[in-house]
Amino acid sequence: MARVCAICGKGSISGNSIVRRGMAKKKGGIGLHTTGINKRKFKPNLHKVKVTEKGVTVRKMVCARCIKAGKTLAS
Repeated sequence: MARVCAICGKGSISGNSIVRRGMAKKKGGIGLHTTGINKRKFKPNLHKVKVTEKGVTVRKMVCARCIKAGKTLAS
């Protein structure tokens, strides 16, 4: 089962985790220095929800934004 919302199609996206060291210039330091960059994933906030489709109850993975907007009732 893929980590994708059944309604809006929201899925995992990749990004970077940046580690910085030092004191900011406006606080009296010499500035922040990047000491490491690692790849990471941003995962959607998915929940298993029971949805009625054509008179049949089905479990679907739906993101929190769709649940909050009430889009699970319309499908």
